[in-house]
Amino acid sequence: MRRWFKRILPNHEVVRDNRWLRPFRNTLLHPRLWHINRRSVSAGVAIGLWCGLIPGPFQMLTAALLCVLFRANLPVAVFTTLYTNPLTIPVIYFVAYQIGSFLLGRENGGFQPAPEWGEQSLREWMDQAFAWVASLGTPLFLGLFVLASTLAVAGYFLVRAWWRWHLVHQWRRRRSRRRMATTSLAPKK
Repeated sequence: MRRWFKRILPNHEVVRDNRWLRPFRNTLLHPRLWHINRRSVSAGVAIGLWCGLIPGPFQMLTAALLCVLFRANLPVAVFTTLYTNPLTIPVIYFVAYQIGSFLLGRENGGFQPAPEWGEQSLREWMDQAFAWVASLGTPLFLGLFVLASTLAVAGYFLVRAWWRWHLVHQWRRRRSRRRMATTSLAPKK
């Protein structure tokens, strides 16, 4: 399990050698932010899932700050925020709006679909998108908070359970191999 994570995640040398991150080197190179174990990876996934629903470009920055605060795995948290992107945001916001409307006891008749990108420029479309998000109001923001919290808790416990299952599976395989090795070495009667 640990080997797989080490193969796909960047190492701390990338941060050490980055000139833009030089002022934060001591904080970002703390060993607990890069350590791969069940606790740090599951906390990193939870932080990434929660921060992924933060609007705008602040997702990764907030995830990094929370990793420093809670000593979670930094690369896992930053990578996990990428589940939100321009393709998934409309669906996620729709689900969050439905959750918020349900919790507030409102009908969802006021939901307007996201603006489509047609002939207008990117700036005009972004203005329309921000106006769309603001028009959704309280149900959306309550739903985003509840959805982010639910995803974070579920992600934390799912990673811990999966890690535990993988570990027990490896122990059983190792024990089975040892038994086979000892029975093959035992003298024949």
